[in-house]
Amino acid sequence: MSAVSAISGSLVSVPAQGPFEGSGFEAFGPNGIFDGQESGRSRRTVPAGQAPLRLTRRGRFVFFGLPLILLAALLLSLAGFLNAPAKAADSASELALTPTVTVTVQPGESLWAIAGAVAPERDPRDVVADIVQLNNLGAARVIPGQQLYVPSK
Repeated sequence: MSAVSAISGSLVSVPAQGPFEGSGFEAFGPNGIFDGQESGRSRRTVPAGQAPLRLTRRGRFVFFGLPLILLAALLLSLAGFLNAPAKAADSASELALTPTVTVTVQPGESLWAIAGAVAPERDPRDVVADIVQLNNLGAARVIPGQQLYVPSK
């Protein structure tokens, strides 16, 4: 049995063979139409089970750059964690209490005025920062009648 096919504008008679026999599909060789021969191109052979690896610029970045960036971020965060200056006291005997006095805020008074009255020898900015820290204030704003702990030293 033979089949007729048009290739490059000419009629070629090719005998049908193998599993395609009688199906109307012609097999032109074991590797398809050109029987493994491509026009002017050479084929590279790759061992079975291995595919050639070709990385694009983006692929190289993802393969090499992204893990390096993640490793650097991990190392920087670990270094920051290990070099943190804040450290709790090891024992209760090492804790130092800050001597304080309780002050009631009067109408028209500000933290700046309280700091100047309580510790005139110190910089008022430092005293205001201590008052804010001791009383867990979100801002340096107080209301009349509010009780504040103020460092006395």
